[in-house]
Order: sequence, then C-alpha cells, then structure tokens
Amino acid sequence: MADSLPIITAADLIKLLDDAKIQRAVVLSCAYMYGSPSRTVENEYEKVKAENDWVNQQVGLYPHRLTGFCGFNPLKDYALEEMARCANDKGVCTGIKLHIGNSAIDYHNAQHKARLREVLAAANAHKMAIVLHMRASISRKFAYGKHEAEIFLNEILPAAPNVTVQLAHLAGAGSWDDPPSAEALQVFVNACAKGDKRMKHAIFDVTTVVTPDIPPDHAERIARAIRTIGLKKVFYGSDAAAGGNLPPKEGWAAFHKLPLTEKEFRTIANNIPPYLHPYRHFG
Repeated sequence: MADSLPIITAADLIKLLDDAKIQRAVVLSCAYMYGSPSRTVENEYEKVKAENDWVNQQVGLYPHRLTGFCGFNPLKDYALEEMARCANDKGVCTGIKLHIGNSAIDYHNAQHKARLREVLAAANAHKMAIVLHMRASISRKFAYGKHEAEIFLNEILPAAPNVTVQLAHLAGAGSWDDPPSAEALQVFVNACAKGDKRMKHAIFDVTTVVTPDIPPDHAERIARAIRTIGLKKVFYGSDAAAGGNLPPKEGWAAFHKLPLTEKEFRTIANNIPPYLHPYRHFG
C-alpha cells in the first residue's frame, strides 16, 4: 500500500460491505500517489506496479464481490505502459483510476491536456473503464470551476467515447463546501439536461459529498443536481474507511440527509455501474 495509508485488505472490505448490505464494490488503486510531483520516490514505477498488483491480488480473492481499477499518474512516461500491463493481466482489474489533483494536472496546460486525451484514448482502446477525480489541485491553487469543466467536456472526454467515465465526488473533491466543484458540476448537469451525446457513458459517484453535517441548502442543491443528471447515472461510494472517511454503512446513512424520496434512494442503491456488468462497459 502507499505508505501514507493504512492497509485495508479485501477481507476487511468484505466485512464492511456485509455490514452495509452491499453486494459488490470497485476497489481503486492508490498507486498514482507514488507519481505525485510532491513526493520523491525511489524505484517509483516498481512501486506503482507492486501497488496495482496488490490490488489485483486482493480483489482476486473475492472475484464475485470485488473489481479492481489500477492507478498511475497519467503524465508519467510509464503511464501507457502500465495501463497496457494492467489491461493484459489475466486478473480482475478492469479499469483505471486517475487523480487530476494528486497528479498536478493543469487544465490550461496544452501538454497536460494532450496527454490526458492520449491516456483516455488508450483506455478506450483497451476497453477499460475510467474513474476520474477531476478536481484540479487545491494545494497548488490550480484553476477549477466552470471553465475547466467545459475544457474537460469539450476537449478531453470525447477521447473516450465508448467506455464508462465515472466522475468521482460529483466532479469535485469529496466535499459539499467547495464552490469551484459546484460550478464544475453544473456544467455536467446542464449537459445531461440537454441530452449531450458526449455524456452518454459518463456516470457520477457521490463519494463523501454528503456528510451528517451538510446544511439544508447544500443538500437541496445536490439533490437537484442528481435529479437533473438522472438517478440511473448516480452511484453510491464511500471511499476507504480511513482518514476520517465514514465506513460504507455510516456513509449511506449520511447520504440520506439529502431530500430525496425513498424510491429515489432505492434506485441509487440498486444501480450497478456498467463495469460491474460483464462485457457491458464498452459499446
């Protein structure tokens, strides 16, 4: 595991899922953390591979419950090599996790945008779904909001037209109190409302966006966004049960702070992302 995080094994996760009555889950590798420009890591690529292999090995212990996504910094020279290695592995990793903020990607850097398009196009060719934390770096104060979401929608997302692209944290950083993320989300809400074809395979997770202390006005805003996006495009997520994140059961209870109906909650609870349907995440 990345050395700043506690080890949560697949067996630990299964217990958490059972407690929350969740049947299946996707496990996202944190290997991209080794490639963060804020870190100096010896034998970086070897550690990236080892982390992705560990995730693959762990989810392989429960193949009917867990699916793994490998991770890497898309700006690194080894990014396409690692994607191909994961795609060609006979294990159960079926997608990739990209973290824009941790990888210090700037939506206004032409080289960064070109590289992101290249990586998404390669994932599309490998038939690998993508979970993308698209919030730009907060610590580096990179621009993020309406304009950056439009850049993503217009210039980057079209590079992966056939695979699922999951925008994590409702296109934010996992907080209800982040105005730039709310701005960015509205771009995608508007696109969904207009039936924008570029959003055909885009889905959203609500990981850590709703907490027990969420104010009513923010809860109402998120509920409106979910309804406009479409309930079938929204998926529950809880993040790792570490670092202050709520376990899945408690996170789902917090999610009920939203002013949605019980029928709407049931719809989201029963949603299954395309990459958990064999052979349905491509096409």
